[in-house]
Amino acid sequence: MTVFDNDFNTQSEVINILMVATGCDLEEAEMETWEVHNLGKSVVHHGDQPECEQAASVIAQIGIEVRVSQE
Repeated sequence: MTVFDNDFNTQSEVINILMVATGCDLEEAEMETWEVHNLGKSVVHHGDQPECEQAASVIAQIGIEVRVSQE
């Protein structure tokens, strides 16, 4: 599951939604948010399709573009 940078969500919002959606800890959420902000996108979660779709729907609720793809 890949999250993409945008111009309207704050880094704090992204960190918080990643922790809620994926169950990651603060350190991981901060690292992934840094990648999103500085690289334009980041793979933020690996899991089965239904798990990733659920997490993506939570993240998308605050306006973040997120894509689920198979590896």
